[in-house]
Amino acid sequence: MKRRTLLTTGGLGLGVALAACGAPKSEKSNASNGETSPAAPMVQRNKARVLRLVTSWPKNFPGLGTVAEQIAQNIGALSGGTLDVKLYAAGELVPAHEEFDAVSSGAADLYHSAEYYWQGKAKGFSYFAAVPFGMTAIETLGWMNEGNGNVLWNKLSAQFGLIAFAAGSTGHQMGGWFKKEIKSMDDFKGLVMRMPGLGGDVLSEVGSTPKLLAGGAIYQALQSGAIDATEWVGPWNDLAFGFYREAPYYYGPGFHEPGSIISLGANLEMWNSLSPQEQMAIKGACGWAMATSLAEFSWQNAKALNTLINEHGVQLRSFSDDIWKSLGAASKKVLVNVAQSDAQTGEIHDSYMAALKEAISWSSVSDGPYLRIRSLAGI
Repeated sequence: MKRRTLLTTGGLGLGVALAACGAPKSEKSNASNGETSPAAPMVQRNKARVLRLVTSWPKNFPGLGTVAEQIAQNIGALSGGTLDVKLYAAGELVPAHEEFDAVSSGAADLYHSAEYYWQGKAKGFSYFAAVPFGMTAIETLGWMNEGNGNVLWNKLSAQFGLIAFAAGSTGHQMGGWFKKEIKSMDDFKGLVMRMPGLGGDVLSEVGSTPKLLAGGAIYQALQSGAIDATEWVGPWNDLAFGFYREAPYYYGPGFHEPGSIISLGANLEMWNSLSPQEQMAIKGACGWAMATSLAEFSWQNAKALNTLINEHGVQLRSFSDDIWKSLGAASKKVLVNVAQSDAQTGEIHDSYMAALKEAISWSSVSDGPYLRIRSLAGI
């Protein structure tokens, strides 16, 4: 994407936010011999600084992988060519889910991933990705940008030599693919299921065994019987992996990721060495990714769901009210224990839950009732 084109897009006010950054001076060339005109002397340019971006996604994977590729291109364009971001898919430079350590140590410069993959470092990271029965994507962004979420995120990340930004969202995720129907909470006992983050902790609480698997390893594990069920993202990405071939029951919505945030993390020392314009270029690319990915996943999930049902015979299911209540009770217990794990996580938890309370006060008279009355209206 050309820099001028990107600057004129309206996503999240990107054009306005970056207008003050300034465009690089142009050079007039002699059309006949390719030499620079005396009226426009050659501008001295330094060689672009190369940044290594590692991701948790398979190469060229729809949505997650492709938005990371575009972020890399946009950073280069918005920086005026002073930054050149080289992207590495999962396993190309570092193994999947080791992106945090690579960027923290300086072995890589940037990562594109989900913060719940780092909850082994600190439980607080999960609050900046997804919380069971928590906020939707737009509600989480409200807490981050308008509340003190970003302040707390920066404080936590800095302890590991990092700074991170919201850089994409898959929106609401599905509950997962199951080889057998889930009729009661007893069906969760002994179930081996791929699920990361705090959602995985909830599975443990109800007697299941959660597994953390990279995207590229899920299908084989499902096929071999190493896992009984899996969640991944939603219809668009799930269709791409073909999970319906191994597990015919598709449950939704998901309790574990009501509005997942994807992040771009940067080595803090590298970040501090960048110019203000280069930092703005990275922030601008992240803002573009948020707007684009939310729209893309919303559009593509609807189309893919129809394909799964109408062309592949997928059986769409929802958990019973009793199961929802039990999962809710288990989630509350898990979150209370997480909040008590250390003082910093407790501070993040309290801030998040206060923001959730505020968000519910609005959604209970806006989105929730509207979706109900739209259905009643037969639209």
